[in-house]
Amino acid sequence: MNTNRFSGTLHLPGDADFEEAVHGRVFNARRPADRIPAAVLRAVTEQDVVEGVRLALERGWQVAVRSGGHSWAAWSVRRDALLIDLGGFREMAYDETTGIVTATPSVKGGDELNPYLGGFGRFFNGGHCPSVGIGGFLLQGGQGWNARGWGWAAENVVAIDVVTADGELVRADESENSDLFWAARGAGPGFFGVVTRFHLRTRPLPRHLAHTVHAYPLDLFDEVMTWLHDMHHTVSPLVEIVALTQSPPGLDGPVLLVTGVAMTDSPQEAAEALAPLHANPYADRAMFRVEAQPTTLVEQLTGQRTANPEGHRYFVDNAWLTGTAAEVVPAIRKAFTEHPTRQTFTIWFSMAPLRQLPDMAFSLQSEIYCASYVVHDDATRDAELRAWLDEAMAAMQPVTAGQYLGDSDFTVRQLRFMGDEQWRRLNEIRNARDPKGVFAGHLSAGPVTNTNHWES
Repeated sequence: MNTNRFSGTLHLPGDADFEEAVHGRVFNARRPADRIPAAVLRAVTEQDVVEGVRLALERGWQVAVRSGGHSWAAWSVRRDALLIDLGGFREMAYDETTGIVTATPSVKGGDELNPYLGGFGRFFNGGHCPSVGIGGFLLQGGQGWNARGWGWAAENVVAIDVVTADGELVRADESENSDLFWAARGAGPGFFGVVTRFHLRTRPLPRHLAHTVHAYPLDLFDEVMTWLHDMHHTVSPLVEIVALTQSPPGLDGPVLLVTGVAMTDSPQEAAEALAPLHANPYADRAMFRVEAQPTTLVEQLTGQRTANPEGHRYFVDNAWLTGTAAEVVPAIRKAFTEHPTRQTFTIWFSMAPLRQLPDMAFSLQSEIYCASYVVHDDATRDAELRAWLDEAMAAMQPVTAGQYLGDSDFTVRQLRFMGDEQWRRLNEIRNARDPKGVFAGHLSAGPVTNTNHWES
C-alpha cells in the first residue's frame, strides 16, 4: 500500500505501534479490545484527511474520526474501519476584525483554545473538562460553560470546512452546503463527513468570575434538591447552576454541593446574580459555605480536571429530566446518594428557563440534565459497576425525556436524542450525502432508532 501520499503516518495491523495508535489517545482506560480498525491514519494536515477518505473509498473501508478521544464509549474505534486520528493536526487562527476563531477539531477547548483567545480578550464556551477536543464536543451540541445562559456551543459555529463522503473538501455554512452545516451541529458521531476546521463566534472574556458553593450532608438531599428544582429557573442567566454529589478531598465520603458560577463584569453584578442561591432555606445547616467568592477560569478548570482524572476506568450515562420535584427528586436519589466508588460523581445541571434553539440537528433538551460518572481502577468490578449505573438510570426512567450524545453509550442504552422531525431530516441528508455508508455513524448495539424504548 502506498503511504507516501500522507504527511502523517498510516498504521496497519501487525505494526509494532498499531495498538498505541488505536488506543493511545482514548481517555477512558476501559477500552474496546474487540473492535479492531482496518488501519489508523495519524493526520497532520488537511490534505492528509482528504487522502485518508480517498484511501478508504479505494479500499472499501468505512471511516471513523477521532478528535479529542474523550468519547466514553470510544466511538472512534470501529471494527474494520479507517480511523482518522486528528490529534497531530492542531491549528488556531483568530480574526480580530470579525471575532471569529478558526480551530481544528483536536484543539482542546480549555487547555488550548481559551488560553489562546485570552490573549485577545476573547472567550469561547467550550467543554468543562479542559482536555476535551472541540470536534466531538461541537458535533454533539456542546454543553459548555454557562450553556444555560449563553446557549449551546454549536450555536456559535458559523462555518465548517469538511471532507465529504466523496473525498472532497468543501466549506459549509448557512448559505453554502447548508445541509452539511445543519447536520454538523448535533449529529455527533453520526455526522457523514470529517470536519477539518471549525469557524467559531467568540465572546468578550468575562472581567469578573465569582462562585458560590454550599455543601450539604446527604440526609438533606430531598429537601435541598426540592428547593433547587422549584427555584433554579428564577436565577440570572449569568449564572451556571450545578448541583453534584462527590467526595471532596479531605472528607470521608460524598456530600451534596450546590454551586453557581457567575461570569460577569463586576463583583457587584456577580453578587447580585448569585444571591438567590444564598437564600437556600437550609443554608444554616450547610457543612460549609462559599458565597460570591472571586475565582478564575484556571481555578475552575483545575477543579474539573480533578473530577475527571486521566488513566481511570469510566462508566457514564445521562438523562434529560422533566417533571415536578415530587417526581424528579426520588427518581434521582440513588444516582446521587449511593455511589459505588469514592471517585464517582453525579451532576444536576440547570438549563432553565429553556432558550429557543436555532434550526440545527441538535434539538432535544429539558430544564434539567443529569449525568452520573462512575470512576474506578479495578477491571474485576466492571460488571458490578455497570449494573449499578444501569439501576440508577432505570430509576430515572419515569421522568426521562431522552439523553445527550456527549455522555451516552449506545452499545448499552439508546434513547431519544433529537426531535423526530430533525431525525427524519438528518437521515434524508445522510442518504443523499453518504449513500454508500462511507462514514461509520453512531456506534450502537443495534439500529439507531432515536426512541425511548418504553414509549414504543
